[in-house]
Amino acid sequence: MEGRYHRQTILPGFGERGQAALAKARILVVGAGGLGVPVMTYLNAMGVGTLGIVDADLVSKSNLHRQVLYTEAMKGKSKVEMAKERLSAQNTTTSIHIYKTFLAPDNAEKIIENYDVVVDATDNFPTRYLINDVCVLQKKPFVYGALHGFEGQVSVFNYNNGPTYRCLFPNMPKADEVPNCNEHGVLGILPGIIGNLQALEVVKIVCGLGGVLAGVLLLYDALSQRMQRMKFGLNPDNLKINGVQDSYNFDCEVVLESVEAVGIQNLIKDKKVLLLDVRTEREFHRKHIDGAKNIPLDELEKRAGEVAIEKPVYVICQSGIRSRKAVLMLQELSPEGKYINVAGGMNQLNSYATTY
Repeated sequence: MEGRYHRQTILPGFGERGQAALAKARILVVGAGGLGVPVMTYLNAMGVGTLGIVDADLVSKSNLHRQVLYTEAMKGKSKVEMAKERLSAQNTTTSIHIYKTFLAPDNAEKIIENYDVVVDATDNFPTRYLINDVCVLQKKPFVYGALHGFEGQVSVFNYNNGPTYRCLFPNMPKADEVPNCNEHGVLGILPGIIGNLQALEVVKIVCGLGGVLAGVLLLYDALSQRMQRMKFGLNPDNLKINGVQDSYNFDCEVVLESVEAVGIQNLIKDKKVLLLDVRTEREFHRKHIDGAKNIPLDELEKRAGEVAIEKPVYVICQSGIRSRKAVLMLQELSPEGKYINVAGGMNQLNSYATTY
């Protein structure tokens, strides 16, 4: 009688040995969103022995066009809890461990030490640099994936003492240089393509198959269906990491006052504060908090005089990235004002409620 993995084990070059290697593997997926979902789903289906999932986010309606593991009924629920529920139903033999937190300098080493390979399925640079540094310290490979518009990237870092993430990207970009899918969007199917390529690299690493993308950045253009390969080398200095940094935040020398999005609703009812929404006009008109003033981020510099700085100014966007940029800009343009970043933005509010 054919077993669950029969179609894999009869494959020349994989066989029972490859299946046994998967069964022993311990894989950590950092991020349970667009990239993490296909990585988790396929590794789980293929028979990976242990799967760890790190994410503190909740399922929101705007996730569903690309994060196909989740359903409408899961809105507002923990992603890692819902992922474990669905993945356990898919394959009861996988040992699944969830970490309902974001990876941070104070927990990364302890979490990562329990796994053989780390998959970066995040969407932010600070976490990638953190993953890199811990993986270098613990001599573990990590599989990288990233999205931008209709393009994606995949690579493998720190594999057999090969090039690291810092060899390809030596310096973290500034906060105002970083695009994100809330500003530029993402085509639903693209994370599935890139995430599956990441899952494939994990299988190749674990089972010793083919040529792992170490020292190679794979560039995928969805519109032209073209792939390019860019080679990069090891800078030995990037292996000389003595420990994890205290902070991996953008502009770490600047400390911004912030408040969680779920904590602002009562503040807004108090007319003594101003809520500045720096999303585009289209995003603002689609859904916004009553009483908010809309000045898109790209217009803020020339319209800064419209911000009433006699009141504390709470700045909000979709995810908290543009609002941080806006606060930094306002601090420079009008340093006498008091500006508070609304962390999590409308995404966090959407996870908790549908009306404001």
